[in-house]
Amino acid sequence: MKLKVTLLGLFLAFSLMGQASAQQFRALVFSKTAGFRHQSIPDGVVALKKLGQTHVFNVHTTEDANFFTDENLSKFDVIILMSTTGTILNEDQKAAFQRFVQSGKGVVGIHSATDTEYEWPWYNQMIGAYFLAHPKQQTLRLEVKDSNHPSTWHLPKNWLWTDELYEFKEINPKINVLLNADESTYQVAKGNGENHPMAWYHEFDGGRVFYTALGHVEAAYQDPDFLKHLYGGIWYAAKGYPLK
Repeated sequence: MKLKVTLLGLFLAFSLMGQASAQQFRALVFSKTAGFRHQSIPDGVVALKKLGQTHVFNVHTTEDANFFTDENLSKFDVIILMSTTGTILNEDQKAAFQRFVQSGKGVVGIHSATDTEYEWPWYNQMIGAYFLAHPKQQTLRLEVKDSNHPSTWHLPKNWLWTDELYEFKEINPKINVLLNADESTYQVAKGNGENHPMAWYHEFDGGRVFYTALGHVEAAYQDPDFLKHLYGGIWYAAKGYPLK
């Protein structure tokens, strides 16, 4: 009997090891907030876990900034900032985050990741912009500016979308714009004009970054097109495959 139990335990252990090794990459989902907290965060976390199951990658979730150490972050390929807000990291945690990016890893920012760390210039350049304002939730035309990125492969040239529509300041001029808001199709708050990025990517300080301003509303995390958009950005940031 003891032999059977031992063999069963070994089988389960090897099975779990096999499942872990079969994962494409490891993602850390960080959803700490020190400012406004979005109701859609739980929906987003659940959606990311489901994406991990569907697309065979590991997802670990936390809101504990103390997790940001070199040892812990080294286990991951991409950090996903799930609607973070405010000042969420201390100086040591910031330094660990920077070293993570500099080691060639990836970062994904969702929605209010641009409403985060306003007093950290490195973060501003890394995430690509800071939040400025938003009007009431509306429908607009999103123009796909680049169809050669995995986050936009599936999208039509014109994408009708309903969300809380961010406007930005301190935009990094080196970002590669994926989606642009057509301000003629909705009522803006302050506006960014003809060049109003809503999703972008770039290589930064040794790593890869993808950001999407979409994802305020809970319904977004049930939308197949948005989830494909999101996964394409995660896949790019985590794996770093060259874009043609």
